[in-house]
Formats: sequence, structure tokens, C-alpha cells
Amino acid sequence: MDVRSRNNVTVSGRADGRPLVFSHGFGCDQNMWRLVAPAFEAEHRVVLFDHVGAGNSDLSAWRPERYSSLRGYASDVLELLDELDLRDAVFVGHSVSAMIGVLAANEDPSRFGALVLVGPSPRYVDDGDYVGGFTAEDIEELLDSLDSNYLGWSAAMAPAIMGNAERPELGRELTESFCRTDPEIARHFARVTFLSDNRDDLAGVGVPTLVLQCREDVIAHRRVGEFVHRAVPGSEFVVLDATGHCPNLSAPEETTAAIRDFLGRPGSARP
Repeated sequence: MDVRSRNNVTVSGRADGRPLVFSHGFGCDQNMWRLVAPAFEAEHRVVLFDHVGAGNSDLSAWRPERYSSLRGYASDVLELLDELDLRDAVFVGHSVSAMIGVLAANEDPSRFGALVLVGPSPRYVDDGDYVGGFTAEDIEELLDSLDSNYLGWSAAMAPAIMGNAERPELGRELTESFCRTDPEIARHFARVTFLSDNRDDLAGVGVPTLVLQCREDVIAHRRVGEFVHRAVPGSEFVVLDATGHCPNLSAPEETTAAIRDFLGRPGSARP
């Protein structure tokens, strides 16, 4: 299957610029980067895509067995980089895509120059001294609610995830994005996302990495971001003044500035 069609790949910006690949989170699509990605087009080759099952991806490509773990999505990313023949790519992953990027970079580091992890969480469930932000019962209740009434779950959860009560239009946009996703695929992806454990994969990251954390985030608590920062060798940690889990929508200028600052430093390039 053609990768570009499968993942609804769009490419813009400077053809000879360092590639920036933007990857969206659960229940979203590449449109979530519309306020950030264009700011880099003058200097970079900008690549956007939809994970299989999201946005305008080819839904016929979705197979539960392939996407039974985040590694299936990471394989798609590697196929995309190979199709476009990208080297020294900066992978900007939001939410669950942060861990997808970690897995892909560990699998084939030759394609990656840096990672930007926005609101990452290697494990959502608390485990001993590790604080993921949710108990096992919390996650099971969340998934049961999603299974029984996906549209109702979307309407209740999206505003909380967005976390910007003063801008209700952002919560409505995220709700609409959730509701456009095929419920069966969304339920499957939710279980893969919220039950994953990628803590051991963080130590294997061998490219310069920026961890971006919002000041307040009900999905990825600051302690989770700090854990990722400590676990990824040599990573940088920046706390945005933004609130909520989607700074690419709620604080695009601050998000853009943090990424640009990181890319402008010598440490953002591989030796």
C-alpha cells in the first residue's frame, strides 16, 4: 500500500531544509498542528500525516493485530521516513505520539536527528514509586466508559483534556475531533495508549531530545515529564506556561518558540 495515501502525508516548506515531522495524539489528526507547523516552513521541510485510523488516513489499512501495540504505529513512521527518504529528521510527537517517536528512533536511529516530546507519558498507570497520574481502577473506569458510550465519553473528556475553561471553543474542537474518529478504532487505540508501558525504552534514545511539559496537565502530570527527562539521556526539559494537554492548540506561539529555541542550539544536532 502506498504510504503517502495510507497516512495522508502532506509535505511543505523548503525541500532542502532539515525535515520536521509532526505527529498527532489520540483522537486527533494532523490539523492539530495547523497553528505550529507553518511557522517552520521557511527553513524546514515540514511533514504532516495522520496515523492509520485517524483523519483522512486510509481506514482500510487498519488491522487490530498490527496496531495492538504502539510498535505498529512506530513501524508506520519508519515506513514514512523511508518513503520520503528523510535523514536527520526532527520528530515532534504530541501525547501518545511522543512514545511512538521514541520507539521509531530506537528502531532506526539513522533516520532521526532529534526528538521533541510534547506532553509525553511512558506509562499512565501508577506503579510503585512511579506516578503516572492514574490508578489502574481509574484507567479501567475510563476505558469502560469509552466502550459503553464513546460519543458521551468524548463530550465529557475532551474539554478536561484541553484544560482551558476560558476558551471553550478549544474543548469543542477536540470533542469534534474525537467524534470524527471511528469508535471501534478509537476504543482499540485508547486501550493501546493507556495500558502501554514504555519506561524501559527511554534509556535507549540516542538523539538530542526536548521534553515539553505544560504547567498544568490532567493527562501528563509534570512529574511524568520530569521522569521522561531524567530517563532520556542528555534531554532538555522545558515547562510551558500553558495549561491543558494540547499546547499546539492552546499556546501555539509558546510551543513554536520552545521548539525553535531547541533547534537553534548546537545540542539539537547529532554529532
